[in-house]
Amino acid sequence: MRGEESRPRVRRGDAPARSGTDLADEQPGADAGAAPALRDPEGGATGESVAALAEDAPRDRGASRRPAGGKRPTGAAGSRPGPGGRGGGRPGGGPGVRPARRKRRILRWAALVLSVVILGTAGAGYLYYRHLNGNIRKGELNIGEHKAPTPTPNAAGQTPLNILLIGSDSRNTKENLRLGGSRESVGAAPLADVQMLVHLSADRSNMSVVSMPRDTLVEIPKCTDPEGEAHPASNGRVMTNQSLGRGGAGCTVATWEKLTNIHINHFIQVDFAGVVDMADAIGGVPVCVDKNIYSHTASNKGSGLKLPKGTHSIKGEQALQWLRTRYGFGDGSDIGRAKAQHMYMSSMVRELRKNATLSNPGKLRGLAETATRALTVDKGLDDVMKLYELGNELRKVPPDRITMTTMPFDYLGPRVVPKPGDAEQLFRLIREDISLDGKDKKRKKKAKLSDDPPAPDARIAVQVVNGTRTDVLAPAAGRASTVAQLLAGKGFDRSVADTQRAVSEAHTVITFPSADLEGDAQRVAKALGIPLSSVEQSTEVSGVTLTVGADWREGSAYPKDGGLDDSAPKSANLLNGADEQTCMEVNPGFTY
Repeated sequence: MRGEESRPRVRRGDAPARSGTDLADEQPGADAGAAPALRDPEGGATGESVAALAEDAPRDRGASRRPAGGKRPTGAAGSRPGPGGRGGGRPGGGPGVRPARRKRRILRWAALVLSVVILGTAGAGYLYYRHLNGNIRKGELNIGEHKAPTPTPNAAGQTPLNILLIGSDSRNTKENLRLGGSRESVGAAPLADVQMLVHLSADRSNMSVVSMPRDTLVEIPKCTDPEGEAHPASNGRVMTNQSLGRGGAGCTVATWEKLTNIHINHFIQVDFAGVVDMADAIGGVPVCVDKNIYSHTASNKGSGLKLPKGTHSIKGEQALQWLRTRYGFGDGSDIGRAKAQHMYMSSMVRELRKNATLSNPGKLRGLAETATRALTVDKGLDDVMKLYELGNELRKVPPDRITMTTMPFDYLGPRVVPKPGDAEQLFRLIREDISLDGKDKKRKKKAKLSDDPPAPDARIAVQVVNGTRTDVLAPAAGRASTVAQLLAGKGFDRSVADTQRAVSEAHTVITFPSADLEGDAQRVAKALGIPLSSVEQSTEVSGVTLTVGADWREGSAYPKDGGLDDSAPKSANLLNGADEQTCMEVNPGFTY
């Protein structure tokens, strides 16, 4: 079993570009003595501090030197002291007063020298900026058939950002082969063994990170790679990590959007070697284990990680071992590995906040070089400035408002599937930009009435589905038929019960496929007393669909305490980004 993670990120401003994985860096105050920001050929500022990015340019100090012998030059060639023994100039001038013409000459000379210095340094900085851009590899964002709808801006016109972080297990370079796997793996399609969705709230106050275990069984949509080769949709459910081998990261993005209906803005992909290089460039990341751990490599299952009990700063290959360890953490499943990756990511963010500042330009330059070489990104992030701008948005969130979780799941044999009800609840919170830490839970979602008026009740077609099944309760018998009859009694003559399906939905929801049916869906909600916040658009339905949830298992009236719960499900096992006390639980079979 394989897996790894790294999250590089690049910054600009008064420091060199930095890695997209340092999810939240400090932005030191501008140095009043720093060289001016570079400008690109289009005239826009690159934001890179030339003093931080480029080697120091030679500086012409000749303008400030005196002639040989240390004598101060006279006012004019060959002139003698004027009246009163003073230097040439206006008669009666006081001691130390220089001619105005000479002052102007000195100022012009100083300005020329300063211009040469600035232009020379800026030129070097611009070349380095171009060099970093050349390091970055890029790909298409979404190459699948499914596209999730873009979120609606909030009252301030802001929209959330969703970035998919992907760790590839590719062995198709000498360095990656040395770090993990066997020669038989060379040439094989890469697997997306680490998948984390980073959600940055529209107001930039909080961040949620959701991992999907690589063992999760999902339906992968049809994907067409940039060369035009079509990869057919999976035949039923397969492991989600196979999506990367079906045309690249753009197919992994499409798979996430199909499963979650969350619009993804960007992806960032890194491989084994990139993880090692980033860990070295950062200088070490603290992690903790509650017992001695040795994930021994017997039967080629372990990662080789060996650490005594307590907290340790890991980097290089040891960091990769930590991120890949499955047999040794928790119950030995991919779930334990996801938790270990969350711990590493949280700690890395804190380290970058503390250490990656202008006081250490060498580290900044190393991070910029390493991060850009390690990354594959979508075309919307194919420039250091774009990566910097993304990083600048991410760094606005303090660690205590970063919440990490693993998608709620149920075991299906050795694999896992999204947990009915809980997984969808988590995805809905992300779609609706509701924080997982509950600190903005008091915020009430104001549902906007559709501009499109509804059709007459008798002409609105409604399909009713029984979604009352829970983890411990079977579906409430005949629930779809009961509610369909209830609607018919209210004048919705085209209501039909889908008696072939029994799904799991924690809360009653009304979905519609396109904007022209939003008014109809809201009319159905109003007739039944269902809050408008439970009406949402979905490409998974072909018409107005009412899914009766577990909150309405009985009765003819929608319960007053029904509706959507805006708290994260308990099965999500949240980790706060500021938590420095938690240690990974070591499996007793892998201690020493």
